[in-house]
Amino acid sequence: MHEEQRGLRFSFNAPAEVIAENSAVGIPARVTELSLRGCRLEMSGSAEERQHLQLKVFHSGETFESAATVIYVIPAGVGLMFGGMRADSRALLQKWILAELDKQST
Repeated sequence: MHEEQRGLRFSFNAPAEVIAENSAVGIPARVTELSLRGCRLEMSGSAEERQHLQLKVFHSGETFESAATVIYVIPAGVGLMFGGMRADSRALLQKWILAELDKQST
């Protein structure tokens, strides 16, 4: 995938949890990159490309939730594309990204 298709991405460090479709078991993970369209996660569990997950990200006392699809798998984790996001989660994601933009501009 070309860089311009993935959008502007930021380094990010936040604990997360993923739940595979048709499962009730949460797998601990860590967000290492974040964008408006998706994120990169470090996780110990296995995942497959095109697998559908539920994602929760915990940062600054707030919780972002979204459905997500695995778009690539790397040895230490996965890349996810968000989908099916509620308006309040979209607003929270935008807030976090704006905060990262502010950090970079100072």
